[in-house]
Amino acid sequence: MFRLNRILCPTDFSEAARRAFDLAIPLAEAFGAELYVIHVVPAIPYLEPRPTYHFDVPEYERLLHEDAERQMAALVNDLQTRVAVHSILAHGDVAEQILRTAEEKDVDLIVITTHGRTGWRHLVFGSIAEKIVRLAHCPVLTVRQPAA
Repeated sequence: MFRLNRILCPTDFSEAARRAFDLAIPLAEAFGAELYVIHVVPAIPYLEPRPTYHFDVPEYERLLHEDAERQMAALVNDLQTRVAVHSILAHGDVAEQILRTAEEKDVDLIVITTHGRTGWRHLVFGSIAEKIVRLAHCPVLTVRQPAA
């Protein structure tokens, strides 16, 4: 029998990402599963120092992390679910951190939204959801968003 004990739902706090919760929450409630919500603060690419400008990367990353903490707290508060919700903030490559967390938490299902990019946008920006589907060691439920 198929059993769900832990569900991982990545978010970038966009409206599209919130749609994944429309499936993840009822699944978690039906199976009595724990819901893990993860947001990954992407790594800032290294910038070569130049005398004409100053960019404080550690300060910028600190501000990004603080903003992510605030948004995560608001999201978890808004979810209104009858199951345990655990928030996770990670830092680095988004797909790699989601996959690492899925293995560390031994999740049974990942529910992730696709943003519906096609053509050159898909080639340029790639797809985190596609990488998760290809590399995850557990089932992945993708929630497709309409193309813009």
